[in-house]
Amino acid sequence: MNNKTRALAESAILIAFGVILSMVKLFDLPYGGSVTIASMFPVIVISYRWGLSYGLVSGMIFGVIQQLLGLNTLSWVTTWQSILAVILLDYVVAFLVCGLGGIFRKPVKNQAAALALGSILVCLLRYACHVVSGATVWAGISIPTAAALTYSFIYNATYMLPEMIITVLVAIYIGSTVDLRAVQPARLRKEQAGGFEASLLGAASGLVVIGGLIVDTSLIFSQLQDAETGEFNFAQIANVEWASLIIVSAICVIAVAALLFIRASLKKSAA
Repeated sequence: MNNKTRALAESAILIAFGVILSMVKLFDLPYGGSVTIASMFPVIVISYRWGLSYGLVSGMIFGVIQQLLGLNTLSWVTTWQSILAVILLDYVVAFLVCGLGGIFRKPVKNQAAALALGSILVCLLRYACHVVSGATVWAGISIPTAAALTYSFIYNATYMLPEMIITVLVAIYIGSTVDLRAVQPARLRKEQAGGFEASLLGAASGLVVIGGLIVDTSLIFSQLQDAETGEFNFAQIANVEWASLIIVSAICVIAVAALLFIRASLKKSAA
């Protein structure tokens, strides 16, 4: 299989995977916006592995699919100008920017750092698209006309901030464990005592940490927006299910400690 065919095949698979992840929502906000399990990251991987051209085209396709899945959004706007603005700012351009996720591959040699920086850039650009859309198209509909820009900044941050945190965490983990620079992605080679079992336990502990942070983030940020007004309200942090958060965090800490203890034992016995 030549590189062009491989790139097209991988892009199609990763776009489909991203669409599936976008349907797995940790929580929806009352006036639009949701937090997913790093649904933009597959497109970032395309950009990182195959370049910005493949990334941007994949991002545009991903955005069009997101628009098709969210066609009901257009029922809230009436003029053709506002319909076009929603399609472009909230979907096509907002997700097209995912194709810039691989822009740091050459200047930043550390793969995890390059993916993390790319993820931050992508999330900030998407956030900017939603802010502009909120302050213009949605002003007077779901966003108050008065101080629309300020409100849009706050509203869109309530889902884009946790989305960015989750995406960056996944980028760091994948970038630290999988060699995405190789033609055939493979586990990063690290000479470790304990062999495959130790590496597997290390990867498992990383997944537990990410999973716990995702759950904790969703438990907190899902409560910081007023369901009636849509306004960000930090005072509502009192409504967070702290018992659930503490239980999840404790389970994760215990699980990670156990996995790392077993890993250390394997390395010691193999030394």
